[in-house]
Amino acid sequence: MVDLSVNLCGINLKNPVVPASGTFGFGLELADSFDLNVLGGISLKGTTQEPRYGNPTPRVAECPGGMINSVGLQNPGIDALVGQKVPALRKVYDGCVIANISGFSVDEYRHCCSKANDCDGIDIVEVNISCPNVHNGGMAFGTSPQAAAEVTKAVKEVCTAKPVFIKLSPNVTDIVAIARACEDAGADGLTLVNTFLGMRIDIKQRKPVIANTMGGYSGRAVFPIALRMVYQVAHACKIPVMGCGGVASAADVIEMMMAGATAVQVGAENLRNPFACPEIIAALPAKLTELGIESIKDIISIV
Repeated sequence: MVDLSVNLCGINLKNPVVPASGTFGFGLELADSFDLNVLGGISLKGTTQEPRYGNPTPRVAECPGGMINSVGLQNPGIDALVGQKVPALRKVYDGCVIANISGFSVDEYRHCCSKANDCDGIDIVEVNISCPNVHNGGMAFGTSPQAAAEVTKAVKEVCTAKPVFIKLSPNVTDIVAIARACEDAGADGLTLVNTFLGMRIDIKQRKPVIANTMGGYSGRAVFPIALRMVYQVAHACKIPVMGCGGVASAADVIEMMMAGATAVQVGAENLRNPFACPEIIAALPAKLTELGIESIKDIISIV
């Protein structure tokens, strides 16, 4: 029998497949459709300090090989996450729960991560640093090594009981420099990559399709770029990486792990096919057997 288990900062996952934040809600939305316990982990919908209603519509646009979204972090707020969403999920799911935290200031990140750290049902805190820093002219925290390190340090001061993974933006010139800055500031792991900045135009109406003009591009088309970034960061840093970006098959999961990922998140494919993750997990043993691999752990960073 093929061993699909992996270890992520001391947390055992029965397999490396994790639905990515923003593509799987808070887990319960699909609990009636399949057994959530087949999943290695679940990264919950991005959460901020206060409830957010998100950006104006339209905020989704189809693209060849993917989609653009500008949902705008619509969520019920951190108190609802730790007080309602996570306890409800824990009634039906016993795997790794990853809280995805967003913020528009260092203080907001610190506040939310402190509450996530104190929530018994959360195993890992994943920090999305693609948000604009409202105290620094709107530049995203994740585009500067200094800003990324500042958030990481602040979060690690309050996350004393949970591993912290920093989710990196690909919209930078040197993702390795930012990854190293996060590692040096105390990050326990890294998730990469978040969405790529994209745009569509309605040529009949002569205006952008997305109300906010631009949004995050994700889907199968970004996989080779995400894979390259995972490879670069995994070979430059010593902390574990969760690979994400365009993953749509068991073969994609294996590629990500060979490039250096310990776990692999599936994002936009969940929106195209809600059963993508269980189908990928079911296909992994045969694909690994075909490749002569007995334990999936053996392929991490094999390239």
